[in-house]
Amino acid sequence: MKMKDWLLWLCVVALLVTEVFLLSANRQKDALRVQLNESRQKADQLQSDLDQLKNSSVSTLRTENARLRAENQAVTQKISQQQTQNRQLQQQVQKLNQQLEAAHSTAQQQQQQLEQMQTDNQPAGAASESTADSSATLQQNACISNLRLIDAAKQEWALENNRPATALPTVQDLMPYFPDGVVPTCPSGGIYALNAVGVPPTCSVPGHVLPQ
Repeated sequence: MKMKDWLLWLCVVALLVTEVFLLSANRQKDALRVQLNESRQKADQLQSDLDQLKNSSVSTLRTENARLRAENQAVTQKISQQQTQNRQLQQQVQKLNQQLEAAHSTAQQQQQQLEQMQTDNQPAGAASESTADSSATLQQNACISNLRLIDAAKQEWALENNRPATALPTVQDLMPYFPDGVVPTCPSGGIYALNAVGVPPTCSVPGHVLPQ
């Protein structure tokens, strides 16, 4: 009987130990489940943060790309406008150069005619008066040609230097725009007033006026 009692007690002890181990294992299992759930939650949160970061980065990148495209388009338009303005400016400068050359040629021809008239001047009364009238007309025409030359030089100076119509150039400013750098003078001894860019030049001699 004693042996049976010992065996019974051993079985009971073994059961108790087993129960203790099972209880401990269950507790560890529950703790591991809690840790696993926490890890999953953290992983889900990290994935959510990562998705938000990706979306934010994509949105920011799209916005930046759109801004850069808009700036590039604006710069391209400005360059195109500047090129168009440069071409127009070059055309205007060429036109003014042609006007300067034409005015200079006309002034030279009229000056030659005036000198020829003075050389062929007849001493007789009526003929002398006629010659004087012709000489005065030639001087007037030569002066008007000079005024056109000065006005064309003013316009070219204003275009090349981007000056407004109210700008007042000096003789030194306009010298590079005259043929051979020679400032024209009135054949009748008049004094030229350059005036502003938007105002035609004038001569002190009556009648020596640019036609409107």
